[in-house]
Amino acid sequence: MSETQVDTSKRTWLIASGCAGAVGTVCTAIPFVESFEPSEKAKAAGAPVEADISGLKPGEKMTVAWRGQPVWIMRRTPEELAELPKLDPELADPKSDRPGFTPPWAKSDWRSIKPEFLVIVGICTHLGCSPVDRFTPGPQPSLPNDWQGGFLCPCHGSTYDLAGRVFKNKPAPDNMLVPPYMFLSDTKLLIGQHEKA
Repeated sequence: MSETQVDTSKRTWLIASGCAGAVGTVCTAIPFVESFEPSEKAKAAGAPVEADISGLKPGEKMTVAWRGQPVWIMRRTPEELAELPKLDPELADPKSDRPGFTPPWAKSDWRSIKPEFLVIVGICTHLGCSPVDRFTPGPQPSLPNDWQGGFLCPCHGSTYDLAGRVFKNKPAPDNMLVPPYMFLSDTKLLIGQHEKA
């Protein structure tokens, strides 16, 4: 056997071994690299959630799950918005001054980016119950005779207006939480992330 034939044979063997080793390394590394990504459950637990609001009519509310909590999106009517400032004397924190529940960009009578769209976490700030809709104005059980519409927590009687602001002398200590959110378009919201325009 000549020296040239041995070198060619060794070279072919080295190239084949190297290629097989590289393929094996890549195949072995893929599951490990994929394991660094968060699971679908983890993504769902904390990742921002998109909400399509194109079908939401004035006076209607929809619920979206974010971080295991119900987030309410309500499209308020012009009449409902007009009533909000009139309720200030009856509310525990009308200007949302208490820290932790209203981001600075939502400190207004309507507590939202766009006045007609309310976005709040639908959980009572007293003991974590879920309030029920009481949108119809007027007297009704467990509500005052001059009720203008809002939310009632049936567990302990806390009431909130249509901006999620709690009324005075109720068990709930704070307004309902406004989560971070932003408009992706006129018909889509991203809940869980906020970027100033």
